[in-house]
Order: sequence, then C-alpha cells, then structure tokens
Amino acid sequence: MNKHEFADRVEDIKSRMYRIAVLHLGNETLATDAVAEAVYRGLISVKKLREPAYFETWMTRILINECNKLWRRAKREQPLEVLPETAEEEQAFTYLPLKEAIRQLPADLKEVVILRYYADLTLAQTAESLGIPQGTVVTRQRKALKLLKLELLEEEHIDES
Repeated sequence: MNKHEFADRVEDIKSRMYRIAVLHLGNETLATDAVAEAVYRGLISVKKLREPAYFETWMTRILINECNKLWRRAKREQPLEVLPETAEEEQAFTYLPLKEAIRQLPADLKEVVILRYYADLTLAQTAESLGIPQGTVVTRQRKALKLLKLELLEEEHIDES
C-alpha cells in the first residue's frame, strides 16, 4: 500500500476514528490529537501491514493504543484548575447519562463497548482490533452491559427521588 492509498483509506474512516477517540477519552481536543497521532503512526508503519483487508482493524488498534497513551499522560498531569470545554448552558444539553456511564467503565470494558456499539465492529473485528479472543470480547461485552444497566437504573432512581 502506497501513501496515496493510505490517505484515501484513512479519509474513509477518519470520522469513525474520531468518534471512537472522543468516546474513549471524553475530550474533543485529546481525541483530535489521538487521531492525528494514530494516522501518523499508521503512515510510518504502513509497510508492516501484512493484509490490506485488515486496514481498518489495524488503524483502530493503533488509535486505541494512542488513546491509552494520552489517557495515562492526562491522568499524570492533573491540572490544578480544570476549565470546562463548553459553556455551562451547552453542558446541560450535551450531558448524556449513557455517555457518562461508558466513561466510568474500566478501560477493557469501555474499549469493547465503544468498538461494538459506536464503531459498529463485529465480534471478530473487535477481537482482532483488541488482540483478544472472541470469547473474551463476549464476556467483556456482557459484563459492560450489566454494569451500564446498573449505573443507568441507579441514576434513574436518583432522578426520581
């Protein structure tokens, strides 16, 4: 695969990569950085891609690795004063309980949920992207959905009180 083919293929999946990164990191600025870094890392190592048919899976794995790096770095840096990204009025409309519940999941469960339900990957593609067996994906998916259900029911109960 040459650089032009790489650019065309990345252009086709760029919006999906961005959605995955935003959901994974919970921050649009970090998500943009993660996508840019993943595209760069993919470009410099495109010759290592053995099967062009697995391009999307390969790029998704690179993106998840970059998201994990940025997440670890952001946790270490912990700024003294955190400024909101959007106005307070906008936050009221953009807050989604499901999005927040997904953010609170453990990293291994969050990755499965994001890839399965937001990136629309199959079980096989998710397993390939994460480098784990399909059975593990099924187990993590089941556990994540159970935790999300509990979290959302708890929040619904609190809202009714």
